[in-house]
Amino acid sequence: MRQFDLAPLYRSTVGFDRLFSALDQFVSADAAPTYPPYNIERTGENAYRITVAVAGFTDSDLAIEVKENALTLKGERKSDADKPAEFLHQGIAARAFERRFQLADYVQVTGATLENGLLHIDLVREIPEAKKPRQIQIASGRATAAPVIEGSVQQAA
Repeated sequence: MRQFDLAPLYRSTVGFDRLFSALDQFVSADAAPTYPPYNIERTGENAYRITVAVAGFTDSDLAIEVKENALTLKGERKSDADKPAEFLHQGIAARAFERRFQLADYVQVTGATLENGLLHIDLVREIPEAKKPRQIQIASGRATAAPVIEGSVQQAA
């Protein structure tokens, strides 16, 4: 795959750094981590759910952080020092991981639950009223009188 150098674009633009970072991540998708597996589903018109398979992890082993428009999920199993185990075969991956998701504007995390080895992270997109589309009334072509403000004027003598 080709490598694109976006450095000249950084020098000649202002405020597009997040866009160029997203492009860099998209171009380098070959190096994207594949563990742990996850699903992203739409559960409503403005609701989403990320489901991550975290078998063997407890809620104390996992950390979810939202910073700016990035959701970061970290997992690291604490060692069981009090009960050492001798595995004959260990097929359940329990390695530490860090998975990042880029969130769109106005997407908020509303909650997370861990059940049956699946971590469910619920998201909702809440667009502020100022950003929502609104209808503009069209005035007719007839001339209308300007509103009159009533009041009294006192002149200084």
